[in-house]
Amino acid sequence: MSALAPGLQAFFTDRLIGQRAASPNTVGAYKTTFRLLLGFAAERTGKLPAALDIAELEAALIAAFLDHLEADRHNRVATRNNRLAAVHSLFGYLALHHPEHAASIQRVLAIPPKRSERNVVTYLTDPEVDALLHACDQTRWTGRRDHAMFALTVQTGLRISELAGLSCQDVTLGAGANVHTVGKGRKERHTPLVPSTRAVLKAWLGERGGDTTDPLFPTITGGQLSRDAIERRLTLHLAVAADRCPSLRTKHVTAHTLRHTAAMRLLLAGNDITVIALWLGHEQIETTNIYLHADMTHKQQAIDRTKPLAAKPGRYRPSDSLLAFLEGL
Repeated sequence: MSALAPGLQAFFTDRLIGQRAASPNTVGAYKTTFRLLLGFAAERTGKLPAALDIAELEAALIAAFLDHLEADRHNRVATRNNRLAAVHSLFGYLALHHPEHAASIQRVLAIPPKRSERNVVTYLTDPEVDALLHACDQTRWTGRRDHAMFALTVQTGLRISELAGLSCQDVTLGAGANVHTVGKGRKERHTPLVPSTRAVLKAWLGERGGDTTDPLFPTITGGQLSRDAIERRLTLHLAVAADRCPSLRTKHVTAHTLRHTAAMRLLLAGNDITVIALWLGHEQIETTNIYLHADMTHKQQAIDRTKPLAAKPGRYRPSDSLLAFLEGL
């Protein structure tokens, strides 16, 4: 057996799970990356994945794999860079245990991420949020579930993984009403609930019943909704909501758009960007700064506070003969 197979296995068991205590989402993303990479390398080299050696995953092959992700799988640059980050993490681990491959490993580690344009954040306006929530048919059990789920997301800005992982015991409706989550990076936080959201959740929990450890928003069989299922339900309701609010047809809306919506509502209400970062569970304040670029109100206020330049149209003409001589050179 080559050094790659046991090295890759040790990377997952020792580094990711044992040392870093990586979340299931991180492990899943890395697993997908290396399944794609090994399949691509096996097709290129004609070898089975278990027979591949570290040296065969050279920089040229990794670069070709990254091009394949964009050209053939139609992945975005962000996805391409995430796959590269996983590869870099593996090769950084291999460098410590296989110095005999140091040269080829360093060439892979030298592959830079690809720069891309950062689009302005998409979020929903208040009429669009109202149209979405109104589109949930509350004469049906699934509609009432979806209404409570999306009302909670728009107010709290939960990630889709946090939303799917909620259990009934994560919601506190008494004094200091809040929802408890363990988010990205295993960061625990409590997000306050406004009275309207608390009322919706109280009604839903009264109908939901079950044990405290049961999923807050279950499937019709009582299991946990998957991330894909949440996205499908959102798409279904958006199609109905677009008839009531046509501006929704011009926007690409996902569950993460609802998270952006919560952040923008906080920003437009006058909250400081650091408060919004704590609310969303961001590790770095730079991540939250994207909402400042999306809000034209703050930019207009900045313009209003500046004094207009007293510039006059026309070509510059020097008032001194010597300066006129130099200008004419």
